[in-house]
Amino acid sequence: MILKNVIKIAAFAIVFFTISAFAYNHQINEEKQNSNSENNSFVVLELFTSEGCSSCPSADKLIGEIENRYKDKPVFILSYHVDYWNNLGWKDQFSSAENSKRQQEYSRNLHSQIYTPQLIVNGKNEFVGSDREAIENAIQTTLSNSENSKIDLSAKISEKKIDVNFKTIESNSQNRLLITLIQKKSETNVKRGENEGRHLIHWQIVHQQNQISLKNNSEGISTFKLPENFVANDWEIIGLIQNVKTGQILGSAKTNL
Repeated sequence: MILKNVIKIAAFAIVFFTISAFAYNHQINEEKQNSNSENNSFVVLELFTSEGCSSCPSADKLIGEIENRYKDKPVFILSYHVDYWNNLGWKDQFSSAENSKRQQEYSRNLHSQIYTPQLIVNGKNEFVGSDREAIENAIQTTLSNSENSKIDLSAKISEKKIDVNFKTIESNSQNRLLITLIQKKSETNVKRGENEGRHLIHWQIVHQQNQISLKNNSEGISTFKLPENFVANDWEIIGLIQNVKTGQILGSAKTNL
């Protein structure tokens, strides 16, 4: 009888420690997986918007909510104000032909229409910029499946310019590095056009974007002219690695000023 009890206790102990070891290993693997995901994953959201478009304020508001919600995650947001709405009664002070040209490039790569508000995710997928559910799903999916190519960025401010030091291991001639000067937030009282009388709040506004071929320039300095009424805490630099042919974004990083 004693022998049987000893055998039962020994068998129970083996099962207990086996289950405990399995649970511990599963926890460790899960923690590693989560850690790797947080370290390597990234999402780049590019919003094409305009102060002259009555459908855009809802997208601008949503992008501000996303910026606040994911501020501690590798989610990078750039808002490009296009210029093709400027002849309809109100000129968007943040708009530029360069921003419109970038949207045209995406239209060719993605075979999509040109419209506002439009949101591009990692250069691969496009959505209506105010479609909260589609964008939230895209963020979660992309964070689970992307892998970030490392970019090192640092910035130095002088009296008239901002020098951005960059370094990356990417050297593929089909890839380019985009260094972008971003204003984190601004507000406008619109006096004419479709949004006449509205007080608009904008987030992550693209002011200048420098393009650098990575064929022979995996490290160097990119320079911006210092904006008027510049306050360093209101600005940041975002770097993107993008394939020239497909438009896919392979990596991203940012640095404060």
